[in-house]
Amino acid sequence: MKILELTAFSSGICGVWTRVLAEAKLLAKKNDVYVFSSDICRGANNKEKAKSRETIDNVKIIRFSTKSSFGQNTFFWNCRKEALKLKPDIIITHAYRQYYSTLALKIAKKLKIPCFLVTHAPFLDKKLRSWKLNLAVSLYDRFIGRRILNKYKKIITITKWEIPHLLKLGVKKEKIVFIPNGIPNEFFPISKSSDFDSAQKLKISDKIRKGKGIFFLGRIAPIKDIETLLKAIALTKEKLTLIGPIEEPYGRNLVSLIRKLKLNGRVEFKPAIFDLKEKIKEIDKYDIFILPSKREGMPQTLIEAMARGKIVVSSTNKGGKEIIQDGKNGFLFDIGNYRQLSSILEKIKNMKDREKEKIRQEARSSVEQFAWSKLIKKIEEVIE
Repeated sequence: MKILELTAFSSGICGVWTRVLAEAKLLAKKNDVYVFSSDICRGANNKEKAKSRETIDNVKIIRFSTKSSFGQNTFFWNCRKEALKLKPDIIITHAYRQYYSTLALKIAKKLKIPCFLVTHAPFLDKKLRSWKLNLAVSLYDRFIGRRILNKYKKIITITKWEIPHLLKLGVKKEKIVFIPNGIPNEFFPISKSSDFDSAQKLKISDKIRKGKGIFFLGRIAPIKDIETLLKAIALTKEKLTLIGPIEEPYGRNLVSLIRKLKLNGRVEFKPAIFDLKEKIKEIDKYDIFILPSKREGMPQTLIEAMARGKIVVSSTNKGGKEIIQDGKNGFLFDIGNYRQLSSILEKIKNMKDREKEKIRQEARSSVEQFAWSKLIKKIEEVIE
């Protein structure tokens, strides 16, 4: 089967692209898979362009010139001619309210093939948008979303909290399928058996358990609210490592805040890590992962940290609340409340080893459902 996937980005650090690439690589084991995207390199301030063609593990990627943009993630690029020439058997388009996702429906209709939509949690809190963007979103949902959503063969949500929003937009319940983002099996320490589902899970190793320090992993961008994390660290004696691509001028603003809070020497920046083994090795160096974001759909790095047995702390963004049971497999603090975050860090510091171990084990076992070896089977069932 020839599968075409559409996504805004296929280069740089991007949660949607992480999902698309993992899914595409697994589907490419049995199918001919293509990915069409813009030529923007995510996390490079929208200036760096990715090469027009690339192949990654049998996934053929074709990138199109970006003509204009509206909002942070919406890019206008036309792949109609190339898609019609390709003649895929199905189309999977990623992200609701994107120009190319609407275009995907038109292409699918022309080719008389099914089109699937993966929503990627676009239902933001209105407080996180400008009034202009809220107006644009409202108009789109009313005059376009309601008209086209039921035309997709299936709508795949990556979170459960999206489903009520879709139903409110008139989507038929039977069209909605929940398949969250996954993480590679390598994140789960298992026995030598190659079959994750039947392998005997090992206890969290001493190497993982002996990690020290606090870290954040992901895009260093305004939506991640690193300021709250820095203010919390300033109330403790802890050190912090920030790992990921830095968006400017946000990065410079953080450096100024670090000086103001007198955190020089206690905060370290590290570049993005693209190699899977190196990423796991880096995560294992630390003890506590913090996700202070104002908004998250299905936070990939949070799941990865939990799979490695880290003690995790997240703000009460919708993605974090869906994964973490406060006090059981991690901890939650109110968005922007750095004093509450600081108190949680102090609480963790004073916990007994057996209490910490219980949190680690609960964290790890609660995210085994996100192993890609399990999720790909659900995707294959839906598209086949």
